[in-house]
Amino acid sequence: MSRPMEVVIIGGVAAGPKAACKIIRVMPDANVTIVEKGKLLSSAVCGLPYYISGAVQKQEQLLSTPTGVVRDPAFFQQVKNVHVLNRTEAVEIDCSAKRVRVRHLAGGDESWLDYDKLVIATGAAPVVPPIPNIDLENVFTLHSIHDAEAVKNLLAQGKVRDVLVVGGGLIGVETTEALVEKGCRVTIIEMLPQILSMLDWEIAKLVEMHMQSHGVKVLTGTKVEALEGNGKVTGALTNQGTLPADMVILSIGVRPTVKLAQDAGLEIGTTGAIKVDQRMCTSDADIYAAGDCVECTDLLTGKPCFVPLGSTANKQGRVVANNICGRGDTFPGVLGSSVCKVFDYCVARTGLTKVAARNLGYEVETALAPAPDKAHFMPTAAPLLLKLVADKKTRRLLGAQATGPGAADKRIDVAAMAITAGMTVDQLANVDLCYAPPYAPAMDNIITAANVVRNKLDGHMTGVSPVEVHRMLEDEEDFVFLDVRSPAEHEEVQLPRATLVPLGALRSRLDEFPKDKQIVTFCKISLRGYEAALILKAAGFQDVRVMDGGVAMWPFETKVV
Repeated sequence: MSRPMEVVIIGGVAAGPKAACKIIRVMPDANVTIVEKGKLLSSAVCGLPYYISGAVQKQEQLLSTPTGVVRDPAFFQQVKNVHVLNRTEAVEIDCSAKRVRVRHLAGGDESWLDYDKLVIATGAAPVVPPIPNIDLENVFTLHSIHDAEAVKNLLAQGKVRDVLVVGGGLIGVETTEALVEKGCRVTIIEMLPQILSMLDWEIAKLVEMHMQSHGVKVLTGTKVEALEGNGKVTGALTNQGTLPADMVILSIGVRPTVKLAQDAGLEIGTTGAIKVDQRMCTSDADIYAAGDCVECTDLLTGKPCFVPLGSTANKQGRVVANNICGRGDTFPGVLGSSVCKVFDYCVARTGLTKVAARNLGYEVETALAPAPDKAHFMPTAAPLLLKLVADKKTRRLLGAQATGPGAADKRIDVAAMAITAGMTVDQLANVDLCYAPPYAPAMDNIITAANVVRNKLDGHMTGVSPVEVHRMLEDEEDFVFLDVRSPAEHEEVQLPRATLVPLGALRSRLDEFPKDKQIVTFCKISLRGYEAALILKAAGFQDVRVMDGGVAMWPFETKVV
């Protein structure tokens, strides 16, 4: 009778526990040991901003199963039959002898663990910039429950008013909301020209404007050069001046934790993460890796990428387990699908942005399609601002982005499935999605957006982005900027240099417009703008374009009367 397989897993947050539990389900006689440097296991670190805000009230909720059982070492041993060595650090992998040297942090003693199969799930570490005084008190990263507890404790003292969030990525914007809810004055400092760099500029700008409406100050194109204070942080020196701070949250991003793998001679990929194949196997046939420490493949480009997400880590952990157990499984790659909550806005994206697609050599067509996320007559209907990116040559969907208080996540999930399946916008436009007024409009938002792209590709509509229109206005180009909304809508919000002619009056006033000038039409969402363009073209006007997205997706200041 053969002896049980010995599996050692380094890392006990997401991918590691997922792999361990799946291995025991498939191969109950295996000996599985998790080595975790920290005290806590299977912590939902993506929930930390909501723990700080109070939406998640108890720490245990971030460590529990859906039934409320805390996933501690006793739980893993008694329920899962997985042995856990927490507060234990893996310090060396001896590939030739197939063993791992571990240091028990409580006493400092060391021992060796033999393995048949090894799983590296060491995750990633927060980036801490090498700037002066970065080690002052009240300067935090937000990468563990310990970090969140420290932030909560300081906020509870009631002495924190001004908070600087350095970095405008997912964690940065989610943490900002939590801090605002705690009564803080928050400033986001982002070195890039926009927050949320995984979005195109105009979508990110709409999110930024929404944050500003909630009192958040957003400084893009701004770099922190030093922190100031005597013992405790009191401010930050930036290339735009000095800002006061009672607390600083560093959310610049993370780097894969790969030193252990690197020292063992395992291959590191071009992104700096551990290189694995589709089976999640490293360059050593008996060593697998999963989670935030590994390199992924972009499903659209086929190129390596580093996209650390808890959802990906869990899926990869399962793939690892299946392969260790001989079932055979693959993880094909990612589209960078992600979602976050920014006050009452949902922000989501998948696939390629317009900028990324163009940089890869695609000739792209886009659509900006704002509309209610449910039947417009339903009291729960909320605006959804959607953008699609498609390849002009093949008509394939390449990417999607959405924001607003409407249900962005489900539209982006549909887009992710469409991109994965290689669908064209023509196929997407006729996909059989659910419809009932409380849940969606009869023509779902993503179907409407796909039809806008089709109209452009087929020459039925010529669009122009709000960003381009803004440039034309700034450059004082000679064109007619035609607002076909109602007088009441025009009185509420006005765009610069716009001429108001309500759609119902347009046919009787065509002689007011010169046929030798370009005309750009728009309305609230540019549906009436499109209809106005069709009227003008039928009347012999040649150079007519529709401003994508209308007033709803104008990412600049407007004149509010």
